[in-house]
Amino acid sequence: MGRSSKDKRDIYYRLAKEEGWRARSAFKLLQLDEEFRLFKGVCRAVDLCAAPGSWSQVLSRKLKGDEGKGTEVKIVAVDLQAMAPLPAVTQIQGDITKVSTAQEIIRHFEGQPADLVVCDGAPDVTGLHDVDEYIQAQLLLAALNITTHVLKPGGTFVAKIFRGKDVTLLYSQLKIFFSGVTCAKPRSSRNSSIEAFVVCQGYTPPEGYVPNMSNPLLDHCYDVDFNQLEGPNRVIVPFLACGDLSAYDSDRTYPLQLDPNKAYQYLPPTQPPIQPPYQKACLLRKHNLLAKENLSASSTPEPSACQEQGLSPHQDVSTNQEQAETA
Repeated sequence: MGRSSKDKRDIYYRLAKEEGWRARSAFKLLQLDEEFRLFKGVCRAVDLCAAPGSWSQVLSRKLKGDEGKGTEVKIVAVDLQAMAPLPAVTQIQGDITKVSTAQEIIRHFEGQPADLVVCDGAPDVTGLHDVDEYIQAQLLLAALNITTHVLKPGGTFVAKIFRGKDVTLLYSQLKIFFSGVTCAKPRSSRNSSIEAFVVCQGYTPPEGYVPNMSNPLLDHCYDVDFNQLEGPNRVIVPFLACGDLSAYDSDRTYPLQLDPNKAYQYLPPTQPPIQPPYQKACLLRKHNLLAKENLSASSTPEPSACQEQGLSPHQDVSTNQEQAETA
């Protein structure tokens, strides 16, 4: 598979590199802004689960501008992972479930609450849809929980959501805190994915509500009766498909040369990962230290025998035998 294969299969991946975005997800926030005017009047914005930083990039360019205008604008990005620096973005490497993180955000805003909070965080999917939906729901609730600490009344909250069978529970919870809740599907989000985004506008917490990190917003009693909301308790949130048919289709394969007058040129990713979880595996593979999957444990040589031959105990024996025969 060549370097251009993903460029050909995913048009938004290619456009992200051409326009200097760190990830294709930048187009999702841009298309949401086109539909809802999220950035209008925003001076203080928070990006939760920010790494690798594409949404923070969008906030920086849209709120600050390419020339760095708007000195009163402040942007804070929060993530557990380290992230490469971005202009006009303050980074906090912290946990969104901790009160200290919320306090740090407010400190960077000099005691003022945020106008906009966005969250594009998602778990490492397992392929078990019920498990993935549950974990994503808990991540969204954690983002909502810290949002109640830092968002001003009337502010906006945008977050990723998986539209599973129990999504009504999340909608009903969001409706408690926001006057308007809409489920939106940007054009750059694949049709084959259950991913969507909730755009929550008009933050109005219940009277007497005190934000508290120690208590979950929903209890964990997910029994059958609890999930079957009916009548006035059932919340139907509008679903909106952003964009029109003139935009690129995220599920379609496009030719590499879109413009007949402009030759295709491969571009590397704008910002490679700093500390990817697969870094150690790549290093082992580079030095032929990964054993083949079809080798049984009985065929693995003893450590002493490996040391005599100058090999690592986990090195691929067949690969080294081939190299010896070639030599």
